[in-house]
Amino acid sequence: MSNDPKTRWAGKWALVTGASAGIGLELARQLAASGANLVLTARRADRIEELATELATQHKTKSAVFAADLTRAEAPGEIQRFTIGKGLEIELLVNNAGFGVFGSIDQAPAERLLEMVQVNCAAVVGLTRLYVPEMVQRGHGDILIVASTAAFQAVPFISTYAATKAFDLMFAEGIAEELRPMGIRVCALCPGSTTTEFQQVARQPDRAFRVAETAEKVARVGLAGLAREKTCVISGGRNRAMVQAERLAPRRFIARMAAKMMRPD
Repeated sequence: MSNDPKTRWAGKWALVTGASAGIGLELARQLAASGANLVLTARRADRIEELATELATQHKTKSAVFAADLTRAEAPGEIQRFTIGKGLEIELLVNNAGFGVFGSIDQAPAERLLEMVQVNCAAVVGLTRLYVPEMVQRGHGDILIVASTAAFQAVPFISTYAATKAFDLMFAEGIAEELRPMGIRVCALCPGSTTTEFQQVARQPDRAFRVAETAEKVARVGLAGLAREKTCVISGGRNRAMVQAERLAPRRFIARMAAKMMRPD
């Protein structure tokens, strides 16, 4: 198969979670522009239905829409039953859905933190485990897992979010080596601050987003990295430099510096 993201998934079916906004939306648009057919899933049915119409009009690709709330443990199985019912062979699984919660651990809503672990970690494992066997059987398939530069360090005041993204990164890199001999590519996409709805949902301060990349650029980097057999790709030269610098400093020092930047006003 091609290593060019503009042709690799042409005529194939890609499943994108969290496709209603942000990086997921841009991933769907870029995949459709390259000729891929899309299974679009997110909580907001109206948004993904609008997106399906947009993609069909602009790129003449097929889209199947399934509204799902990944805070529910049953959702991954429901998504798979939907694609099986439609007779769709998923060549590319994009585990993009995720969210953050900003605030001190003693004040952040416990239910919301646990929902975040469910969406950012459990649903990623669940969907991957459901779709990998058919990829193994046919000897090809791709998986993109959206992690974060927060995966490389502790980040006070979004501690749970950073921990979930560290999980995503380690999970992606681990299964990438497990599945490589079977013809399956796995890549973790690690963006830094990105212009999406994430900030509003997490209620993070503006200062954490002063140097933000566009979702369009992040999506392009992720698809290119996956097509070129990268197991991890960091979007943005500044972000890559930051991650390299963090490896040279004591972990507690990095956490303290992050705390100063993220501490609520």
